[in-house]
Amino acid sequence: MTGPTGDGATVRAAPNGVFSALRDQLHEAATEFADGPGALEGILRGMVDDVDRAVREPLEIFPVCHHSPASAVAMARRLREKQPKVVYLELCEDMAPLLTELRNCRLPVAVQAFASEVDGFPAEWAPLSVVAPITEASAEYQAISYALDTPGVELVLVDRSSDHVFQWQAPEAGPADEEALHGDAVGVEIGDLRPRFAELEEHLLHHGKVRHWSEWWHQYVEQPLGDSDHDTYRQVMFLIGSLFRRLAPGDPHRVTVDEDRERYMWTRMREHLAASGADPAECLYVCGAFHAASHVAEFGVEGSGDFEISPRSASRWQYGLIPSSHAAIEAQFGLAPGSVSIAATEWAKNLRRTKVKPFALEGQTGARKAKKPLPEPVAGLAAADQLSGFLQRPPVLDRLDEAELLSWSVEVVRAARRNGYLSSTADAISVFETSILLAGLRDRARPTPYDFQDAAVTCIEKDVVPGRRDVRRIVEIMMGGDRIGQVGYDALPPLARDVHDRLAPLDLKLGQRGVQRALLDIAGQPELEACSDLLWMLRYLMPHGAARPIMGERSLGERPIQESWDLALGTHQRALIELGYEGVSVEQVVEQRLRRAAHDPQATTARALEAVEDAIRYLHSPRLAAELGTRALDILATERTVDGAPEVLRRARRLLAYYRTTDPALPPWIESFVRTGYAHYCTLLPTAFTEEDATVDQVAATLGFLFSMESLALSLGCDRTQLELAVAQSHPEDPAKVALLWAAQVQLGRLTRADLRTRCQDLLTNPLTLPSYPRYLSGFVHALEPAPSLVDFVVETISTAFAHLPDRLLLPWLPTLITTLRTRGAQYVPLLIREAARIFPARLPALDTWTPPWLAEPIPTPTRPRATSSPSGVPLLAAHPATCDALAELLGCTGSWQAAAPSGVTLLTKHPDTALALEALLTP
Repeated sequence: MTGPTGDGATVRAAPNGVFSALRDQLHEAATEFADGPGALEGILRGMVDDVDRAVREPLEIFPVCHHSPASAVAMARRLREKQPKVVYLELCEDMAPLLTELRNCRLPVAVQAFASEVDGFPAEWAPLSVVAPITEASAEYQAISYALDTPGVELVLVDRSSDHVFQWQAPEAGPADEEALHGDAVGVEIGDLRPRFAELEEHLLHHGKVRHWSEWWHQYVEQPLGDSDHDTYRQVMFLIGSLFRRLAPGDPHRVTVDEDRERYMWTRMREHLAASGADPAECLYVCGAFHAASHVAEFGVEGSGDFEISPRSASRWQYGLIPSSHAAIEAQFGLAPGSVSIAATEWAKNLRRTKVKPFALEGQTGARKAKKPLPEPVAGLAAADQLSGFLQRPPVLDRLDEAELLSWSVEVVRAARRNGYLSSTADAISVFETSILLAGLRDRARPTPYDFQDAAVTCIEKDVVPGRRDVRRIVEIMMGGDRIGQVGYDALPPLARDVHDRLAPLDLKLGQRGVQRALLDIAGQPELEACSDLLWMLRYLMPHGAARPIMGERSLGERPIQESWDLALGTHQRALIELGYEGVSVEQVVEQRLRRAAHDPQATTARALEAVEDAIRYLHSPRLAAELGTRALDILATERTVDGAPEVLRRARRLLAYYRTTDPALPPWIESFVRTGYAHYCTLLPTAFTEEDATVDQVAATLGFLFSMESLALSLGCDRTQLELAVAQSHPEDPAKVALLWAAQVQLGRLTRADLRTRCQDLLTNPLTLPSYPRYLSGFVHALEPAPSLVDFVVETISTAFAHLPDRLLLPWLPTLITTLRTRGAQYVPLLIREAARIFPARLPALDTWTPPWLAEPIPTPTRPRATSSPSGVPLLAAHPATCDALAELLGCTGSWQAAAPSGVTLLTKHPDTALALEALLTP
């Protein structure tokens, strides 16, 4: 070990003298347990050599474990003693500018690098995200706080950049895929110290009598090192890092990445030392214990310098701070639930016991007040062998833990009663005693929080959980719970700050977690309409629940009057921050998202039309709507199936209705869309009728597009012959599609209703076609889409089916009918109910004598014989000459009145058929 002496000289320990006794002990142990020295001796002696090498390095290496209270306490103590001038930190070097923004946050938070558009990586990896979570009980936060708040101290991040994280990623692996508050970001952890293969971890957990790795670390590392001296802490951490490095070779790619990271960091440190002229004795290198005992040639200030750092890719990286939480850190790095909260409790406990003054950034939310001035630095001394004594020292029971255990036992009973458990003072006593008993059974000197948790579950929970929380969760909350950080306003990206500023009229605490209700009386306060527009865009962009409308809707062509919203922007702060990586305003991000959705290689016509609707609803942008509509037209021309016809029909109808009510003329793009769509679907119609993959709903929607857009298409230059030929060329075999074809022929006038009724009667009377008759009925129900005028005939066919079909055919068909009406109920059911109400009697007694109109005898139309002297109807029209003149002018008839005959007689004599028709029309 090296360090400054009183006169500035450097003291270095002898290479082999410090740990010679320990080497001898390990040699004897290897000989005894392995029947002679060999591989085991090589591992054990190699571990001591690793410790010796790391201790003797002139640039002091400080090994840490992430979120370890023991590491944080040791770091705070060492920084006050040594007061280094340069702190090298194992963190992505491109994240350095963000660290000063930690003053505006409440921990825990995560430093994030984000790239939405990639260049140089596989497109399926996008977006790229790297996060490095920081908590108060972490050694790196102590180092950051000391370096940023101490004048004359330089903080240098030396780990690979965020771009290199993905450059060194295995191509077949891709980015990580954990689901937590950090999303699918790749986690960068300082001090990643954990066994790399299952056998070693299983061995440690089994012989340590613990359930998971977090409990093993707490029992065998955290507690013994909580109040140890600096040399002991370093040597133990070096030993643990060397053990895991030698016994856990892991994936070859992972080993290569670990070694490249070490080469990268030592190369960066030597470059900085050469450029700044700093004395290695006045520097401190903070890294994970796994990387401290490194074997690479670049290790140390005297190492080789031939490692070449590759250039970064052309991807554009953006940086920011996002909220983190204990649960997110545990999920992202595979820690046991509640372990980070327990670490935070242990951190506070260690501070009280050791009286160490921690470092905290000035002005940080939730941090302690100003600190005392730093004392004079302590001269460095030669390191002695502390490992031998530490490994042989028996655990010591701390009396403070008994008092703490008693307070835990009382508090867990109180919390259990609040959650519905029938716990009492006796349960508190049993939890206390059971915790001590479990610790003894597990060969522990004192109960850990995990022993206490097991004891509480055993003594309180019994076999039922009366409330929402079980006892295990109650203990986790009592130990600190899931603390969630927050990024302050000043540290937010411009977009997030703009959102807060624009929603200021709502007078809400948007940074606060939880749900808040916002009431917008837009009719009384028109200035709130801008807030409404922004909230609808946030609802479109952010996860569900961030902005949820309770009252009000945003549809085409409608203006808001009153709205009510549930807002949880503080809870979803991370999503709001990441929007800032995509643009400088919410409108810009919405426009980019819409363009990206419409121009996606897998985009469909319906998806492009949806983007058109969103551009109108959210941005009120005719320019963007025309651009996206043109894209929808291009996609439509390339589609070879009618799979998207139902959605295309619904959206095209909505857009046409909107433009017809708001604009004096239709935009050119939608006229082109209707014209192209008419010809396109006419071309696809015969194939759709015969294809098995095309459903009845899709064929009905295709016909619906053709018939509902027919008048507009013909006015734009289309030819109705296209549709007539398409229907004539269609020869379906499926009964439902056959019914659709008949309905299309009726709509075109090629089939009369009498002929259609005759065909249905033939189906009912033919034993061969009777089983398939329900499928014909399903086709007629779908035919209401292209031919809504057939609703009376559909009611007739359904009624006839219920009257004539046997139960063995009718009952299996009913679920199909119900499903059809349920999926398309908004269109079909009102039509059918209204028509049935018109046809069927309104009262039940009248049903006995009621005859369906399609079974009633037709009433003959009376005809009057023509008179020879004068046409029928002359007296009536002669009595109303003004009416006669008006009708004659309307019908284009010319003539003059004659005095010899009644007024209008000469004219009507020339047109007897017209006279008869007018008489029938005007006669009551």
